[in-house]
Amino acid sequence: MAETANLGLYGLGTMGSALALNILDNGFALSVSNRSEDVTRDFVTEAGDLAEKLTAYDTIEEMLKGMASPRAVIVMVPAAVIDSVIEAMTPHLDKGDTVIDAGNTDYTETIRRTKEMEERGLNFIGMGVSGGEDGARNGPSIMVGGTPEAWEGMRGVIEAIAADFEGSPCAAHLGPDGAGHFVKTVHNGIEYADMELIAELYGLMRYGNGMAPAEIGEKFTAWNEGRLASFLVEITGKILGYEWDGKPAVDRILDSAGQKGTGRWTVIEAVKLGSHASAIEAAVGGRVLSALKDERQTGAEVLGRQRDAVDLDYGIYERAFLAARIIAYAQGFDILAAASEENDWDLGHARIAEIWRAGCIIRSALLDDISEAFRGDLPHGRLLFAPSFTDTLHEGTAAMRTLVCAATGAGHPVPAFSAALSWYDGFRQARGTADLIQAQRDFFGRHGFVDLDGNEGQHGPWWG
Repeated sequence: MAETANLGLYGLGTMGSALALNILDNGFALSVSNRSEDVTRDFVTEAGDLAEKLTAYDTIEEMLKGMASPRAVIVMVPAAVIDSVIEAMTPHLDKGDTVIDAGNTDYTETIRRTKEMEERGLNFIGMGVSGGEDGARNGPSIMVGGTPEAWEGMRGVIEAIAADFEGSPCAAHLGPDGAGHFVKTVHNGIEYADMELIAELYGLMRYGNGMAPAEIGEKFTAWNEGRLASFLVEITGKILGYEWDGKPAVDRILDSAGQKGTGRWTVIEAVKLGSHASAIEAAVGGRVLSALKDERQTGAEVLGRQRDAVDLDYGIYERAFLAARIIAYAQGFDILAAASEENDWDLGHARIAEIWRAGCIIRSALLDDISEAFRGDLPHGRLLFAPSFTDTLHEGTAAMRTLVCAATGAGHPVPAFSAALSWYDGFRQARGTADLIQAQRDFFGRHGFVDLDGNEGQHGPWWG
């Protein structure tokens, strides 16, 4: 497909309209449509002067008929309806046209759709887009999966609309078919873990140290000037400083967190791939528990409320958070490594870290160090073993022990910190306890085991 493809976008919701304005702002002509005609008309008004390069249509069929081939159409709709949208499009597409799914999509579905579209002579790109509404409008991080030819055909547009980090676009072709959507899924899993860690710190500071939200916000703002600098730390500092009708804004919000599924997908894929992502699992579990508001209220009455004071200084919080964040990233990259091997993708971890440095939700100061670590010699390819993080993890996990012990003793739930610490400790045991598990499996099921000399299919003396 030539770079001069006529560009279209279908789906003018929050992210779609923001991305469309970004495309127009970068000088590209664009055709748009939406399921609701009113939304399309409102978007044209919103575009203002940018509407000079905009052509709006009432339906997707009319849009495709009005666009000359070769076409490249970005689709930004919920995952549940993407198949129906594709079916509506394909009769009006010509061979060589490109369909780009830019929504949050299960990567296995992207693999299937790529095969089906290619059988019809069409190109298909699975494009992960991170950064929320602001990122979509001003430059997101973009993770692309598809053929090299499809990528080259859209590269000019994608790199132009992506975030920029020191002159480098935060967009990359990461592999075939579902690679881009898989990387975006893991990005979101890390995001879940980071948000849970922040929430646990907030809970300890507020209900353990007795600090007001604005005071806690000041701590996050200060942390944002150092190694903990990140988008999530930055906005946390801002959020906690807001008031609403004379009270902290957070106190007006129900303590029940939503989720759209990508964190859960990350955990499911980790389990399927034989990878262990305990901090991400704890974050997903934390959101599930948060949604049980009525049950938690009953629990406070029946089980007894206990949330005592803690005596933790802010150096403990800071060091523990930094170590736990490194562990969350390490778990995410372990999942990427397992998927890369399983699907023969050859994902570039250093490049992934680089395109996450701007535009996306988990952008942080750590990502430069992570990218550099992956470009060096890593034992077993694991970020956890990076020499550049050894001292930080040593100091940080000591702080995590203090934090977890104090929190647990005072009745404060810290599932993500606890899970991250246990995962770290698991890697420090040259000999663990799975010998007993293997003995049990052999005892009740004659499953056999590997002995210390490497002999497989061995059985214990309980079998005579």
